[in-house]
Amino acid sequence: MSVNGVTNTMANSYTPSVATSTKAAEAAKAAEKTAEDVGVVYEPSNATDSKSEKMTDYSSIVSGLKQELSTKNQQLQNLVNELLGKQAKKYTSLADLFKNLNPDPATIAQAQKDIGEDGYWGVEQTSDRMVSMAQALSGGDPTKADEMIAAIKKGFDQATKAWGDDLPDICKQTIDAAVSKMEKWRDGLTAEE
Repeated sequence: MSVNGVTNTMANSYTPSVATSTKAAEAAKAAEKTAEDVGVVYEPSNATDSKSEKMTDYSSIVSGLKQELSTKNQQLQNLVNELLGKQAKKYTSLADLFKNLNPDPATIAQAQKDIGEDGYWGVEQTSDRMVSMAQALSGGDPTKADEMIAAIKKGFDQATKAWGDDLPDICKQTIDAAVSKMEKWRDGLTAEE
């Protein structure tokens, strides 16, 4: 609603006396003229706003984010290594930690089921998950399969070192199955192209 509408509404809603009606009419006309003469005028600012200047060099942003991620990953890895290192002082190796466990028969049965041929932690299902993850990390690019195989082997070596002894046979079988599946993926897709 404009000032004119308010003034007109107010002028029309009251019935002033005859003596004041001419004064009210003159005041209303003066208010209308003032409202018409004075309006809101947009005047753009000459100063440049730093927020309006958008950054167009996204590569520096990406490299900064990658560096930050790398730093955070290294901090997390150092934390985990420190915590495991403190635990390692109590035991000469992780293998020693598990040698003296006395689980109940129900736990043993469940563990055997889980690592069995059809179990979630069995060779087939675990190697399938490893291959799926490697394929996802490679963006589905079979030319990167060798890099992923090297990463799987590196992880196995690190796990062996952390374990402090040879890993159980199921671990070796799982890595062998994952590497074999990765090689088939690499060779099968490369041959089709």
